[in-house]
Amino acid sequence: MMKLPDAVRNAWHLVALSRQLKVGQVRGLKLCGVPIVLFRADGRAGALVDRCPHRNFPLSEGRVHRGGIECPYHGWRFDTAGECLAVPGCRLDTARSETLRADALRVAERHGGIFVALGDDAPPEPPLPPTLGAAGHDHFWWQQGTWRGRAFDAIENVMDPFHTNHLHHGFIRRRDKRLPVSLLVESDGRGIAMVIEQQQPDLGLMSRFLERDRSRSISRYYPPTVVQARWEGPEKLTLCVTAFFTPSTDDSFMPFACFTTPRGIAPGWLKQAAIRLFLAPVVAQDRRALARQSEVMTTFGFPRFTAGPGDILGSRLSRLWQGETIAAGQDAPVDAML
Repeated sequence: MMKLPDAVRNAWHLVALSRQLKVGQVRGLKLCGVPIVLFRADGRAGALVDRCPHRNFPLSEGRVHRGGIECPYHGWRFDTAGECLAVPGCRLDTARSETLRADALRVAERHGGIFVALGDDAPPEPPLPPTLGAAGHDHFWWQQGTWRGRAFDAIENVMDPFHTNHLHHGFIRRRDKRLPVSLLVESDGRGIAMVIEQQQPDLGLMSRFLERDRSRSISRYYPPTVVQARWEGPEKLTLCVTAFFTPSTDDSFMPFACFTTPRGIAPGWLKQAAIRLFLAPVVAQDRRALARQSEVMTTFGFPRFTAGPGDILGSRLSRLWQGETIAAGQDAPVDAML
């Protein structure tokens, strides 16, 4: 299985939703293969490498106590910056306290999500796409645990419109009733987008009931792990999904999605219920497909892909994932049937 590139390991990653980390709560997880512990002390989220520096016990088995996370082995306690606050039974020598620190990671809490950077090479703030958290819109998050498969393959899945006719037959598009579309690829050199122009909405249940006036959709990849998909009608946005594919290990990831809709007559809770209802089987189909794909690649020891006429993004996704830049510009439109 392919190892995660440095461009991925050194980026900001969404690791949990704010509502999943209540005051006094502790969560252990893996980020790019590194065990980390999340906790909330005095209202602030913190992230440490999940290893007590004293005797290498997992801090995720500890508790939040008196402003820090307490290791259950000897009771050493650390704040969100990794500073050792207490060594029970001993007087803490402040002159030596720097040598007792736990490995702290940078944390940023934005728009209901908790972001963590493993390395110092990540920018000062998580670079987030537009529309996420925008005023005048309804937003809700959906997270479904840890999936088997590579985060990169999940990104490629979202950017690929051709699988939707078969894998999601009847829900998004239909394999027996394809519609003419125009596909346009554009790039600014640091990311890439697939634009789909069509004369009528897709014939799947979700399109027919939730977005009847859609005529355009844009899926834009923000390297290394974010894809934002926008569905637009003749006059306005109908739906925006900002998806984060956070690598847990080389072959597993945590998907997070924030759904954004314009405020209107329908209340936010009703739109959320409708979107979840129609998307639940689609998400289950993608989850199974990525797991099965991973199983085959593991069996053969490596991925081997053959590019076909529908793979118009070519190697550009992979190169962006690796941290490269690509040529900026716009491809000639491609006529297709979806």
